Amino acid sequence: MRLITALSITMLIAVPCMWASAQQGAATGPQIASYSSAVPGPGLVRLKDIANVQGVRGNQLIGYGLVVGLEGTGDGQSTIFTVDTLANMLRRFGITVSPSAITVKNVAAVMVTATLPPYAKPGSRIDVIASSMGDAKSLQGGTLLQTPLRAADGQIYAVAQGPLSIGGFNYSSGGSSVQKNDVNVGRVPNGAYVEQAVPMPVTADGTTLQVSLSQADFTTAARVAAAIRTQLVGVNALAMDADTITVDIPPTMQGDMVRFISRVERVTVTPDVQAKIVVDERTGTVVIGGNVRLAPGAVAHGDINIQVTNTPVVVPAPPGINAPPPVVVPQKSTTATESGGKLAIIPATTTVDQLVHALNALGVSPRDLISILQGMHAAGLIDAEIEIM
Repeated sequence: MRLITALSITMLIAVPCMWASAQQGAATGPQIASYSSAVPGPGLVRLKDIANVQGVRGNQLIGYGLVVGLEGTGDGQSTIFTVDTLANMLRRFGITVSPSAITVKNVAAVMVTATLPPYAKPGSRIDVIASSMGDAKSLQGGTLLQTPLRAADGQIYAVAQGPLSIGGFNYSSGGSSVQKNDVNVGRVPNGAYVEQAVPMPVTADGTTLQVSLSQADFTTAARVAAAIRTQLVGVNALAMDADTITVDIPPTMQGDMVRFISRVERVTVTPDVQAKIVVDERTGTVVIGGNVRLAPGAVAHGDINIQVTNTPVVVPAPPGINAPPPVVVPQKSTTATESGGKLAIIPATTTVDQLVHALNALGVSPRDLISILQGMHAAGLIDAEIEIM
């Protein structure tokens, strides 16, 4: 009897709870699945890592200012705009000085640049970079004076001021000098205060959200739209082109855009990557993408080495009493040798490991590999785009 009573009480408690949950689900409409902050599986990336919401971006700022306090390494007298700027600044403080009478060496004119991040509010602080405009030798130890920073519309959005951090040094004495890194560019960490915010709506009509891929690709755009429809139940998404995906905002989420965008950003997808090889002939760097494949073929590559030697030869003096002393005459010789040139078989590859082993079998340097890759691409052995930096 006690068991039946307890079971009845449990059922009476459970049924109202289930009914309340059902009523709540019906009232809120379509439910959006929640995701944990776990790391995505192999091959999967978060949407926020390959795309961004249209309209959410930074804004470039620029300004012109003066750096003072330099140890005799500022602009010289030939930099006229620095002298004129200094005279104008002193005039604002009630000091009238002719530009021709200014002979200071501890002032440098700089261009100040910064990026205003999205949703930066008045009072926020951002980093700024000051770059020398004139013939200053170094900005080490200098202080940037108050500099207004303007956007493309001409309005002032931030004001910068503070000591510069160079990240290097430049010392000279007795005709010799030692320098590390570039000393004509400095950074002022948190050196600018934001004066006004930039309006940044994330949706034009309040019912749709536009997502843009960092690298436009039709396949990736289609996968993103399918992943949003699958992982966010009740949310419709459509790829408009290779760059833009339109996401419909459910009526229950239109008043909580931050939460909705957060869940859209956490959608995981496998992006499609174009087969590409990037080469830099200046440094001999070769970067090969994972989708690059080789067709079977044969490659021969040889080196030509030219060597110029200079051997001193002593020419003896002719016989005689008043003969001149022996003369040392340089004798130059040039030799050219050709090495390598063996024909190597390149098998077909389907994975990155096979590709690396096939290229390493040639036994060439990275600079020679660049020429080989370009020749293989011209012969149709490589199904990839070669980008030269």
